[in-house]
Amino acid sequence: MDVDEIARGLRSDGFVAVKHSLPPALLAGLDGGCHDREAAQFARAGFGRGAHPTRDADIRGDAIRWLDAASEPDRAYLDVMEGLRLALNQQLYLGLLDYDCHYAIYRAGSHYQRHLDTLHGSKNRLLSTVVYLHDQWALADGGELVLYRGSEQRPTARILPEPGLMVLFLSEDFPHEVLAARKPRHSLAGWFRGRVV
Repeated sequence: MDVDEIARGLRSDGFVAVKHSLPPALLAGLDGGCHDREAAQFARAGFGRGAHPTRDADIRGDAIRWLDAASEPDRAYLDVMEGLRLALNQQLYLGLLDYDCHYAIYRAGSHYQRHLDTLHGSKNRLLSTVVYLHDQWALADGGELVLYRGSEQRPTARILPEPGLMVLFLSEDFPHEVLAARKPRHSLAGWFRGRVV
């Protein structure tokens, strides 16, 4: 992974998409966590704060499972992201303290409406990340990540979920949505956090 490329993109545009972000063996190991028996451990995702988040498939239709450091692929990915955290702090002085991440499975037809990754009243998510794990994707499959800048209605970027692509963007600056796809879409969604403001 080219940290200089990531730092340049974040500095100039506030977001960056990096192809071939992880070694193929690690991608395959992570994607394996979205199949067969492992998929049974996923829970329908919600939104909002507290112990009882709202669950509404018309707004958010993915199923999630938080990474587990006891799993070898999960631990290897968390190690990669820790290295990235340290490097980005050195280059951009972002004050990134730690990283949270979950798997996200979007079944065919499911989506996530436009939203911000920062929770109302809490500005500790500083840098959002998405890594696409599935092994094949075509333009006709849909499922794009659409980034908006602030309150603008026109998209800033439409990003096809290509296998191995990592997208990073400033959490507070980019509302975004996940468009419905024609087949299942596997990813990791995470956030580098800073001090609670």
